[in-house]
Amino acid sequence: MTGEISSFWGPVTATDWCEKNYAYSSHVAEFFNTISNIPTIVLALIGLVNALRQRFEKRFTVLHISNIILAVGSMLYHASLQHAQQQADETPMVWEMLLYFYILYSPDWHYRSTMPTFLFLYGVAFAVMHALVRFGIGFKVHYLILCLLGIPRAYKYYIHTKDKCAKWMARLYLVSIFMASLCWLWDRVYCDTISKWTFNPEGHALWHILMGLSSYFANIFLMFCRAQQLGWNPKVDNFWGVLPYVKIDKPKSQ
Repeated sequence: MTGEISSFWGPVTATDWCEKNYAYSSHVAEFFNTISNIPTIVLALIGLVNALRQRFEKRFTVLHISNIILAVGSMLYHASLQHAQQQADETPMVWEMLLYFYILYSPDWHYRSTMPTFLFLYGVAFAVMHALVRFGIGFKVHYLILCLLGIPRAYKYYIHTKDKCAKWMARLYLVSIFMASLCWLWDRVYCDTISKWTFNPEGHALWHILMGLSSYFANIFLMFCRAQQLGWNPKVDNFWGVLPYVKIDKPKSQ
């Protein structure tokens, strides 16, 4: 826990979690919290390849790459428990939410250059402020507000989508993010109790895995909705009969 010293990283300077530090390696502070980001990277790579192969808009390429950057930043943070690496996790979280905000609202935005310009400047300003000021609870409140701002538009997409499989992607997103939030709260609020158990269920690691799944489902749903707007005849298909993805059929003129 906080105050332990690694021969490689030095004293803990970032927010510590409930996993016992340096239990498996002197180079990795929180082992399970670190490796639990791998599924997010794998899913984002699959989504990225699909977006490139079918020539989706660049916004989705950037979205999948942002998922990868966020997961890598999280790995660095939990491996080191250093403040700078924690910023490399938290700042991409905000950038990613700004990108989701753009994807959700830009199709109906009348002045197309204003939204990306504003969101870019907002993201830069936040990165600078976050580097100078240690927000703590302020960061969590700010991130929650950004998440809530996307709900009205996402709900509008949901109610106007008739495809049952696409609707299931939205539902799976909600279920996975709800379960992830419970795991996050459990690990944070009941850490003192959990630390006394023989077996630690690693609630924060479960948060990473479930958030990776929720991001993947959200991306599929948004890709489907955007393809439908563009008249690309999308449908939700499955890799190996298990992993869903969006398959499109563009008109020959495109």
